[in-house]
Amino acid sequence: MAVFRRARLVSLGPEVRALGGGGRSPCSQRTFSTLDLVVRNVRVVRPYENMPVQKLDLGIRGGRFVEMAESIDPSRAAESHDAKGMLGFPGVCDAHMHVGIYQKLEPDAVQESKAAAMGGVTSMLSYIRTGQYYLDMGGPWANFLPEVMRRSEGSFWVDYCYHVAPIEHAQIKEMRSAYEDFALTSFKIFMFYGGYGLHGASDSQQQFLMTEDKYDIAHFEFIMRELSSMARDGMDVSLSLHCEIADILRAYTKKVMDEGKLSGLHAYSAARPQHSEGLAVFIASYLANETDLKNINLLHLTSKKALEAAMQMAKVFPHLNFRREVTIGHLLLDVDSCCGGQPLHAKVNPPIRPREDVEYLWEKLLEGEVDWVCSDHACCSGEQKVHQARQNDVFSAKSGFGGTEWLLPGLFSEGSRRGLSAQRVAALTSRNVAERYGLHAKGDIDLGKDADLVLLDPNESFTIRGADSPSSQGFSPLEGLDVTGRVKRTFLRGSTVYVDHGPGKYDFPAGPVGKFLKRPYK
Repeated sequence: MAVFRRARLVSLGPEVRALGGGGRSPCSQRTFSTLDLVVRNVRVVRPYENMPVQKLDLGIRGGRFVEMAESIDPSRAAESHDAKGMLGFPGVCDAHMHVGIYQKLEPDAVQESKAAAMGGVTSMLSYIRTGQYYLDMGGPWANFLPEVMRRSEGSFWVDYCYHVAPIEHAQIKEMRSAYEDFALTSFKIFMFYGGYGLHGASDSQQQFLMTEDKYDIAHFEFIMRELSSMARDGMDVSLSLHCEIADILRAYTKKVMDEGKLSGLHAYSAARPQHSEGLAVFIASYLANETDLKNINLLHLTSKKALEAAMQMAKVFPHLNFRREVTIGHLLLDVDSCCGGQPLHAKVNPPIRPREDVEYLWEKLLEGEVDWVCSDHACCSGEQKVHQARQNDVFSAKSGFGGTEWLLPGLFSEGSRRGLSAQRVAALTSRNVAERYGLHAKGDIDLGKDADLVLLDPNESFTIRGADSPSSQGFSPLEGLDVTGRVKRTFLRGSTVYVDHGPGKYDFPAGPVGKFLKRPYK
């Protein structure tokens, strides 16, 4: 690391640490040009282990970082903010969310993007599909995607983009137009949907998916073949997979329910066993090799068997570009968690697992075998979540819960206790996601990048309370968990989108300034 004392510019690499207009290399006079904002006294966390945390001032103009210096004269800026030595993380890119799944998209986007901003999330990557829930629409993407975009515009407090799942056979042929016309570069397969319901065993999946087409392994293969063809034509695409096998889920759900020995999260984990994940990973990986589809994202791996299978497949098929995802819920909860007195609040797919699986996830995360940590945020209010007449029946409860607001604080807090560096936290929540999904102007605090910045007080402890969140959910499965590391302020492209004023007290000064991120986003 070299410090250029005379110019007061800090070099964190080969680049000169100032930019002129338009991101060009600076002339000396441009170093002292007018700025929109200076954020002073930030302990900057870069998402690289070889870059120590360094106290800097950050100069922002036009929504981008244009200076990083030991000291920037605040009189050069229209606005100045003193970070008072707090850690500055890159804006979080939450790789896995579900906006609009349990309520209409517009109000869900409003409230859940506020929750995202509270957690330092500046880019929401949300899954969307035709069928029940979401927009309750079937049919071609030519009708569906414009409606998604229309309803999204003006509803987000942070930036957003979508992953989309081809449910109907005809939608496979629409993936090219989704890429070309809507800048959608990432697609999804829910491997269990063809024969098992979102919340449990179901014999009406075609009705649920609003299609007469079969949603089966052959459908998955044809999705992969089309994406492989798109990649050969120069399109930077990836495929994400929810890895569970419907046949196993059906059989084990019946077994658990017939035996009646287990309840709550224990029952749900046993009904969707770990080897179902592992087998699905094997099938997905083999199909990727068969179809020559290079970029594969294995989503929300929850168990030792799932993660071991994913690591094995990376060795069997070294030419494939796998990414492995884990959620913050699966890192902070287990089947014995209290969840604020209602364990069913933590029902999710794949399930929360026993403690030994949680410890294995942490072990491999610390070893670098996990690429990113996300929230899998799916806001489901308490009234919707638990069947009012069967409040102890996990199979009657809805699947999924919100938690994007606790992603960064939860990972920082528990990760720090286990020896995870702040730089690794930044990589796991921001850089790795941005690189995979074509968000090239996100993911780091660097010159020319979007000025997405999270100020986090590493010493402030608090207890997670669902009531303290702006989310419409009203509860949290993490209820009562003590955390150290609170997000105090979130900047989106240089605008303050969240300010913390104490437990349950906050505001969102910038309003709904989130924009749709057309990928590749540069």
